[in-house]
Amino acid sequence: MAKHNIVYSTESLKTDLKVSEQEDRVNPQDQNIRLHLDRKGGGKIVTVIKGLLEPKSKLSELCKELKKKCGVGGTVKEKKILIQGNKREIIQKFLLNKNYNVKLSGG
Repeated sequence: MAKHNIVYSTESLKTDLKVSEQEDRVNPQDQNIRLHLDRKGGGKIVTVIKGLLEPKSKLSELCKELKKKCGVGGTVKEKKILIQGNKREIIQKFLLNKNYNVKLSGG
């Protein structure tokens, strides 16, 4: 008798769809966004934007706008936007103009 360890489930797909539908309805004013500074490999400083409840496509658009505004590189990872350098003040003003609730956090 052969043992098979394959398990199939579609339950997680249903919950993912529910979450993404809810995220589309979140207003910018209802989101509590925090701007952190972090040091990555080689001692480089990165501005981390946490608390965004947007779908991945909107996060990518926002990241693109922020990179252009700051004149630096950046990426989206795990529902966070990472922007190269200490650009917290520029990002804060930009997000406040888009009606987000933004606070500086950390060092």
